Amino acid sequence: MRAALRWTALVVATVLFLVPFYLLLRNGLASRSEITAPDWTLFPSRLHWENFSKLFAQEDVPFARSLLNSVIVAVLQTVGLLVVCSLAGYGLARIPYRHSKAVLYAVIATLMIPTSVTFVPSFVVVSTLGWLSDFRGLVVPGLFSAFSVFLFRQYFLDFPRELEEAGRIDGLTRWGVFRRIVVPNSRPFFAAIAVITVIGSWNAFLWPLIIAQSPDSWTVQVALSGLLTAQNPQLNLLFLAAALSILPIVLLFAFLQRYLVRGVTESGLKG
Repeated sequence: MRAALRWTALVVATVLFLVPFYLLLRNGLASRSEITAPDWTLFPSRLHWENFSKLFAQEDVPFARSLLNSVIVAVLQTVGLLVVCSLAGYGLARIPYRHSKAVLYAVIATLMIPTSVTFVPSFVVVSTLGWLSDFRGLVVPGLFSAFSVFLFRQYFLDFPRELEEAGRIDGLTRWGVFRRIVVPNSRPFFAAIAVITVIGSWNAFLWPLIIAQSPDSWTVQVALSGLLTAQNPQLNLLFLAAALSILPIVLLFAFLQRYLVRGVTESGLKG
């Protein structure tokens, strides 16, 4: 009986999870009239594969360019954040410093500041530097994350000190220990933080909307809003674009989800 209930719950949860993806694909490959028709059908009368070419042929919304921009921003931001936050977290966990706790509390305090509050001063700085509609304006402000620094610190606190001491005995400097011993033995945790960062960067909307003022610098989320707010919105292309925009994240999560769980458990944030 319990097994039957468990399988029933699993099937129901699976169906509920897949319904949004079904709607995206169904409407993305349908005609505009079929989407707005009063009579609902499970599948369109004919699959309109030409919607793909229409989507990428849009002149006012360069969707292919926006996908490429999102990939570039996500990769640069993830790599930069891993470098900056891992060094900061390692320093707070291992380097003795009289004011290390004060620095940690200051970092944690920034988590209480809503992101929207910092948009105006950040925009002023980026605009002054001439980084509007530029990858630097999209990437650099996101290279530091207080949450990631805290997670790295929690992880490095539990990192075996014996490995670091062995490296110091072999003549490695503190930087050498970090680069040649700590990082190679922390790859799963780095992968977990990377997945979280990629998802956040890919789904970011408000900051790219403010900074990417030129269509050539739009990210995929801004491009989706452009399709939605067009004077003559084509709903089938909007659904198709939404399906294509979430596909990379779904695949990334499917292959690397185990690192998310492992990263949380190894960070010290255990329930």
